[in-house]
Amino acid sequence: MQILYEDNHIIVVIKPVNVPVQGDDTGDPDMLTLLKAYIKEKYQKPGEVYLGLVHRLDRPVGGVMVFARTSKAASRLMPQFAEKNRAGAVKRYAAVTGDGVPDRGRLEGFILRSESERRSYVVPEGTEGAKSAALDYTAVCRRDGLALLDIELHTGRHHQIRAQLAHAGFPIRGDQKYDPEARPGLQIALFARSLSFEHPTLHERMTFTAVPDYGLFKRFSNELRLLNAGLNCPYSDEDVIVLNKPDGVTVANADGGSDTLEARLAAAGFTCFPVHRLDAKTQGLILFARNTGAKEALDSAIRARAIDKYYRLITCGCPPSGSGTLRLYAVKDPASGLMRVFDEPVKNSLEMITDYRVIKQSGGACLIEARLVTGRTHQLRASFAHIGCPIIGDDKYGSREVNRDPRFRPLLRRAPLLLAAVRLELHFEKGSCLERLNGLTLSAEAPFGL
Repeated sequence: MQILYEDNHIIVVIKPVNVPVQGDDTGDPDMLTLLKAYIKEKYQKPGEVYLGLVHRLDRPVGGVMVFARTSKAASRLMPQFAEKNRAGAVKRYAAVTGDGVPDRGRLEGFILRSESERRSYVVPEGTEGAKSAALDYTAVCRRDGLALLDIELHTGRHHQIRAQLAHAGFPIRGDQKYDPEARPGLQIALFARSLSFEHPTLHERMTFTAVPDYGLFKRFSNELRLLNAGLNCPYSDEDVIVLNKPDGVTVANADGGSDTLEARLAAAGFTCFPVHRLDAKTQGLILFARNTGAKEALDSAIRARAIDKYYRLITCGCPPSGSGTLRLYAVKDPASGLMRVFDEPVKNSLEMITDYRVIKQSGGACLIEARLVTGRTHQLRASFAHIGCPIIGDDKYGSREVNRDPRFRPLLRRAPLLLAAVRLELHFEKGSCLERLNGLTLSAEAPFGL
């Protein structure tokens, strides 16, 4: 049992796997009893020690828990774990399933607990005794036929994650109750990796994290460390890290900004070199080298245009053709930092080449897939704005009227800029230190669509 934090009001610990939270009919040591004994000994408490249980974890599941050391703290913590309290505690879990699980999703339904069977079932709405249940999940990484899921729990039902994932067709590996293919003795691959709540007396938001280092989780050790640093990592090895960048974060420290991927990587213990960029508002896949040799190989491949980068974007209006190539020329305006775009070469201009195809049109908007042939600053944003199809949400090259159009408000709720890097195809020449990655394709789902 590892203690992450303690004061006069709360104690935060990592619950070991297979230890019950409170005493049960097995008589095995439980968290409440163990922690009371620890507090009594450490602080030389006379008489009975108070310790409030404000939330639970299943016996076989390990992870971060908070306990209240006073009744006042318990009364303030418990509502944060109550149903439909959006300002309350945020619980995130890591789980390993088979890799047939979709990239992301929300599971909503109703759960009925069976006391006699000590398990829960997803049942139709209206079933007597059933309670609503909801969670969101993202498949962070896929490897060896397995998928690492990041799960945010919105309700706290008995066996909720286990029952809902199994009902959806991708049970948690090692779950002896809900996975019919679980091998006896295999530890369930479910772990409470992060817990965020407001301190009951300081009224400050506190977040505690832990990384599981057992069973199937060992295959995803880098990805789990990065996940706790707020980084979604679809792929990593000893030479390369690929992140799925959220919006609002810059890539490199040299790009400026108070929050960068490079700084987050360093804070998680990874020394990495950025080899290309995404704008702060652009989401999606970004490459980092983990050593100088890998950086040189990636730099060489990018110069040779051997790494194909694909994007999804939604524009106001559609290009005149369903597919084609935009061949334009740009000069950076030093005063504004924006790219001025021309149809023909001008003095000091750089060629910008973009392949595109229209996927869907609806309501004046157009969903497009684009491939960068060249990689200029703001290339996609400047190019599509130049042909009269600005990317929705683009406040630099687009139109304020477009971005405030009521038709597009539902789209902009999904992302502030409807542009995402969704696929990388890696190619390396023979003899490259990254030749083993030749042909590797990495994909991420855009957070928006039509």
